[in-house]
Amino acid sequence: MQYRRLGKSSLVVSAIGLGCMGMSQSYGTPDDQESTATIHHAIDRGITLLDTADMYGGGTNEELVGRAIAKRRNEVILATKFGNMRQPDGRFLGVNGRPEYVQSACEACLQRLKISTIDLFYLHRVDTSVPIEETVGAMARLIEQGKVRYLGLSEAGAQTIRRAHATYPIAALQSEYSIWTRDPEGEILATCRELGIGLVPYSPLGRGILTGQVKSADFGPKDFRRISPRFQGENFQKNLELVKRIEQIAAEKCCTPAQLALAWVLAQGQDIVPIPGTKRRTYLDQNLGALDISLTPAELRRIDEVAPRGAAAGARYPEEYMSRLGV
Repeated sequence: MQYRRLGKSSLVVSAIGLGCMGMSQSYGTPDDQESTATIHHAIDRGITLLDTADMYGGGTNEELVGRAIAKRRNEVILATKFGNMRQPDGRFLGVNGRPEYVQSACEACLQRLKISTIDLFYLHRVDTSVPIEETVGAMARLIEQGKVRYLGLSEAGAQTIRRAHATYPIAALQSEYSIWTRDPEGEILATCRELGIGLVPYSPLGRGILTGQVKSADFGPKDFRRISPRFQGENFQKNLELVKRIEQIAAEKCCTPAQLALAWVLAQGQDIVPIPGTKRRTYLDQNLGALDISLTPAELRRIDEVAPRGAAAGARYPEEYMSRLGV
């Protein structure tokens, strides 16, 4: 396994982490037995960064991860997120960054995970009704209490990142980043590097499309991609054409499209640690193969040519979700 430091923090993690959300929601029927086996296999392969959130599966994902790592707690860096509130039926209630909620949300995460300290605690989305200084100040108090080790933000804008970091050092920013989602490039990534904040890309495989395995938009009723503009109608067909170009480069490189996509993310900087999600050991092993792939400057330029920034058709979330990003 290769390891990377998140920005200027002292937090060192495996170069590829494991996103656990899909084990409990958004991508088909959960399989707790295989998901648990996948987490154990990930740890066996040297993956140290596991990522979850209190909203995934209504809290069931944290419980799943907590059970899986119960006897191996000292082998992992456990990251979870708070701030997005949902009803038990999954209905979104809003974002909450109020100081009193920060404390109670952390206590609930610790209880579900059955641990005493969260290694990396992210604000999942920014609550625009609360000054970020107040939210991060409350998060910092969790560090003083010994309940959290490092702080992170997710999908925050550059000015919010600066204000948050001035309140208490931010170790990592989690944002969607991949060959077909290059939104962090420019101001966001530049700000992170100026301040010494690591970038943790989620959905580095484009919600599965960059694996080359998604050929139809016939998703199950609980699959998030049913409502994603990028997987609908004409947008989906255009995006399949983009994937074909990536598949061609992967074939010439003698690797899978997924491995090429992950190798591209890894090549964007040593301060970047992608967290591809999977609930199957087979795909986990395939993803880790990306660590053995080196992309030359010429190959990186070619990927930029076939999939430049903005090449993907359609927004990455439905309109009502997009308003919560980059604030």
